[in-house]
Amino acid sequence: MRLRLLAAVRALLADPSLAGLKDAPRLAAVVLYAKSRAPRGRVDDNQSSIWGAELGRWLGVKETTVHHRVLPALRGSGALRTRVVTDAKGHPTGLDCLVMPLWTARKNGGAADPLALSKAELATLLRLIEALFGPGWTPKGKEPIPAGLLAGRTGKGAATDRLGLLLMVLNTRSSGWLQLCGGSVKARDGRGAATLARLLGCSASGARKVLARLAEAGVVARQRKATATRMNGRGRVMLLPVARAYGRVLAPVEAAQGTKAVFSQRPDGAVGDHAPAAAAGPLGASGDSGSEGAAPAEDRERPDGAELHASHASVVTPVLPPQLSGGFSGEGRGGNPGLPDRACVREDGPLRGEQPLMSQVSESHTAARAAGRSQLTVVVGGHGRQQGREVADLPDRRLRVALAPAAYLWQRLDRGQQAVVRRAAVQALQVLSGIADERVAPRLLADRLTDRLDEVGGEALVRDPMGWLLGRGLVQRQACTDLRCDDGIRLDTRGDCPSCAGVVADRRAQRARLRTVVDAQLADADGARRRVVYEEQLREHTMLEAARTEARHARAAAEVEVRRAAADRRRQAEEAAELARRSAACTECGLPGAAGLCPECTYRQRTDALVREAVDLAVAVRADLDDADQVAALTKQCTADTRALVADMCRRSGGNDGVEAFTAREVAERIRDERLASGHRRLLVSEEAETEADAVYDTTLRRRPDGHEAAQGAAEDARRRTAQYLLHHKLGQLKAVRARMAAGRAPRRAG
Repeated sequence: MRLRLLAAVRALLADPSLAGLKDAPRLAAVVLYAKSRAPRGRVDDNQSSIWGAELGRWLGVKETTVHHRVLPALRGSGALRTRVVTDAKGHPTGLDCLVMPLWTARKNGGAADPLALSKAELATLLRLIEALFGPGWTPKGKEPIPAGLLAGRTGKGAATDRLGLLLMVLNTRSSGWLQLCGGSVKARDGRGAATLARLLGCSASGARKVLARLAEAGVVARQRKATATRMNGRGRVMLLPVARAYGRVLAPVEAAQGTKAVFSQRPDGAVGDHAPAAAAGPLGASGDSGSEGAAPAEDRERPDGAELHASHASVVTPVLPPQLSGGFSGEGRGGNPGLPDRACVREDGPLRGEQPLMSQVSESHTAARAAGRSQLTVVVGGHGRQQGREVADLPDRRLRVALAPAAYLWQRLDRGQQAVVRRAAVQALQVLSGIADERVAPRLLADRLTDRLDEVGGEALVRDPMGWLLGRGLVQRQACTDLRCDDGIRLDTRGDCPSCAGVVADRRAQRARLRTVVDAQLADADGARRRVVYEEQLREHTMLEAARTEARHARAAAEVEVRRAAADRRRQAEEAAELARRSAACTECGLPGAAGLCPECTYRQRTDALVREAVDLAVAVRADLDDADQVAALTKQCTADTRALVADMCRRSGGNDGVEAFTAREVAERIRDERLASGHRRLLVSEEAETEADAVYDTTLRRRPDGHEAAQGAAEDARRRTAQYLLHHKLGQLKAVRARMAAGRAPRRAG
C-alpha cells in the first residue's frame, strides 16, 4: 500500500502541468487528489468539493493566498479546473475542483496508471494526510477528528514543510528510518538533506532548512549511526510518526549538526558501572531508551560487550567558579570540552612539552579569573585572544567562527547586548556572502575582527564591548568607492585594492606636479621657502577639489530631486488613469463602474471566442477547404450546434445570469479542448501522417538494422509532429479561405 501511494504522489508531482510551480500549488494538487471521489464511471467522480478557506487550512496559508496564488497557478498550468457551486439563491456554497492529471489518467491510462487509485487507497492517503497536517474538525454526530502534527505550522514555508513530511513518510519503512539516496553528496548538507531535495525537487541547502524546521517541530530526528570505535558513522533520519506508529522509540539522536547528542533517560533500575553488559540488558544501555530494547547491537552508542557506564547529568551548575592552577593542557574548558573551530586556537592551553607563554595583556586574564570565568589566554600575534564558552555555545557554527577572535568581548555582554551583536554579525556575514564565497565569509569577518583588535592593542583595552563591536569591529570601512574594499583590502581576492592604489597614485602624481611647478618658479629660493609655497598651493588645490566635489554632489542631488518629482507626476497620472478606467461603464451593457467591461460580458466575449475556435477546429478537419460553399454551410451548422450545446448545459446548471455566463465559458472551453484532441487523433491516421511515419521508420532501420523499438518510437514521434503540422496548416488555410470569401473572391483550388 505504501509503495502504491508513493508512486501515485510521485506521478502526480511529476506531471508536466505541475512543473515549475511552487510547493503550495503542488501540495494543493495532492490534497485535492486525495479528497477526490472514487471512480464510478462518471466525469464528476474525479472532482472534489472544498472551500478556499478550508484549502488554506490544509496548506497552512491564508485564504487570500489560496485565491491569489495557489488556484490561479494551478488553473494557468492546466492542472486544475474549478467550478463555483451555488445554492438556489445563487450564493456560492463551495468550489468543485477537477484535478486534470487524475482525469486524464482515468480516461486514458485506466487501472494501470499510477494515479488511478481505488477507493480504499484514496481513503488511506487522505487519512495519512489528516494525521500529518490535517486542520482537524468536528463533524456533526461523529467523533472529532484531531488536528495533524504540523497543523500549527503556518505561514512562510509551511506548505514546503508539509509536502516534505508527506514524501518522507511515504518513503519510510516500518522501522521509521528514511530510505536515504545513494551516490556522493555534499558533507555540509548531508545525505538526509540530499534525499529530501530529490523528493521535493529543490536544492540541498533548501532541503537542509526544511529538515531543520521539521526537526524543531518534533516530527523528524537526525542521528549518527554508531560504530564499534565510538566514532560518528553515517547520518540517518528517523520519521518519528512512523516510528511511534510501530511502537518504536528514538535511540540517541543528534539534534542538529555540530551540537551534542541528546539521549533518552535511563530507568531508575538501570545497572551502573560495575555490572556486566549481559546483565544490564537494553534498559541499562547508556543513551538507549527502554522501549528500544529490540534494537540490534550495531545501532547502540557502545561496542558489543563493553561495560556499562553510569549515567551523569548532562549539565552541572558549579557552586564555586572553577579556578586555573598550573596552565596545563585541558584545564579551564568548563562545560565545553570541544575544540574551537579556528585553527589558531585549537587548544585552550599550551601543548604537551611546551612552556606556558605570558600574554602582553595579562590584566585581562586576571580580570577574567576575578569574575569567575574559566578561560585561558592564547597568544596570537603578540595580543591576547580569549576563547570563551559563550561563543562556542552559539547554535550557528558560522557565528562561532566569525566571533571567535572577540570571545572575551562577547562574554562581557549581557543577553540583550549579545542578541543585538548577533544580529549585526549575521548582517555582516550576509554582506560578505554577497561579495565573496559564502563558505569563507565567517573567516573574512574573523580576520576583520583580528585586525581591528590589533589596532587597539587587544581585547582588554576595549572599554565598551558592544559599542566597539557595532561601531568599529563588525563594520566594513571602504577606503574607496569599490564595495569590495575594506581598509584597502579586496574582500574577494584578499589582495590590495586596485581602486585604492589608483587613488593613492593620483594623489602622489598631483603632489609631484605641484612640487615640480614650485621648484621651477622658485629655483633661486631656499628649501624652506619652497616648502612653504608648496604647502600653500597643495592646500589651495585640496580646497578646490573639495569645492568641486561638493558642487558635483549638489548637482547629483538636484538631479535626483528632479527624477523623483517626475516619477511622482508620472505615478499620479497613472493613478488617475487607472481610476478613470475602473470607473468607466461597461461597453457592452452599460453597467457603471465596470472598468470598461463587466464580468458577465467578459465571460460572454470569451465564450464567443472559444465557440469560434471550436467551430474552426471542426470545419478545418472535416470540410473540403477548396469548396467555399461547403465551408460556409459546415461553419453555419457547427456554430449552431455548438451554441445549442452550450445553452443546454447552462440551462441544466441553473443560477443567475452571472453563473450562466461563467458556466458557458467553462463548457465552451471544454468543447474546444475535446475537438482539438479529436482533430489531432483524426489526423494521426491520415495518409500524410502514415507516409511520414513509414519514411522515418525505414530511415531509422537503415541506420540501425536491429533497432526496431527505436524505429517504432521515432515513427510515432514523426506521426504526432505531422498531425500537429497538418492541423496548424488546415487552420491557416481556413482563415485564408474565409478572408477571400469576405473579399468576394472564390478560394483557389489546390494544384
